[in-house]
Amino acid sequence: MTGTARWWASVDLGRAPADTPVAFCADLGPDSLLAAYRAGAFPMPAQDEYSLWMNEARYEEEVAEGAIALPAGAGEEAYGVAWWSPDPRPVVPVGGARLGSRLSRRLRNRDDWTTTADKAFGEVVDRCAEGRSPAWLTPELRTALRTLHAHGRAHSIEVWDDGELVGGAFGVRVGPVLSLDSMVGLRPDAARVAVVDLAQRFGESGGVLLDVQWDSPHVRSLGAVPMPRSEYRALLDEGTPAGPPPGEERPVSRLG
Repeated sequence: MTGTARWWASVDLGRAPADTPVAFCADLGPDSLLAAYRAGAFPMPAQDEYSLWMNEARYEEEVAEGAIALPAGAGEEAYGVAWWSPDPRPVVPVGGARLGSRLSRRLRNRDDWTTTADKAFGEVVDRCAEGRSPAWLTPELRTALRTLHAHGRAHSIEVWDDGELVGGAFGVRVGPVLSLDSMVGLRPDAARVAVVDLAQRFGESGGVLLDVQWDSPHVRSLGAVPMPRSEYRALLDEGTPAGPPPGEERPVSRLG
């Protein structure tokens, strides 16, 4: 365990802000990343030097007061990565993910669409990074995510149209939770299919919920509901660990 990973184990998010960063820490290595997810936080790297400077200018008082955590001895570069833990946390119970009746009817005739798990993790991550602003999926973060995937802790869902990748989603698994970092749809509705398929597969492996991190009307339409951060963190600490989602190819037409 790295020094930053040990630091994350000591961070008390029980009294952290509900709607601002809960910590600043520049270490995006795989050990630090996994420790942060275990603590209930996820990263948002600054997209440029100006954003880093704005983080410091806006939040340095809260850091000085101890409301926002910062590793001892960290310099200005620590403000380049903000870590968030919203309260409440939007989550999708694995049995509550929804396609919607109209999309379900359309998919019954999509015999050419299939899904897999962990078949093209790196490609899904890269596709999620393309054209996004702010560009939070930095090369360093993507490298750490690939390392976690190689160790069986990060997973992807792929949506295929006759062998062509048309959508996907990926996230990090902690206990019975999969923290859904991002999704992408290269065809209409493909991102939604990826999330619902992930929920079903993760439920089959013993998972309880998908953490969708940021609340929005879109994630509510997928079945997200708010969960107090204290309950979310307790689930991370005490829940029975889930396994990786089953990876076999499945026809999209079977999604309910």
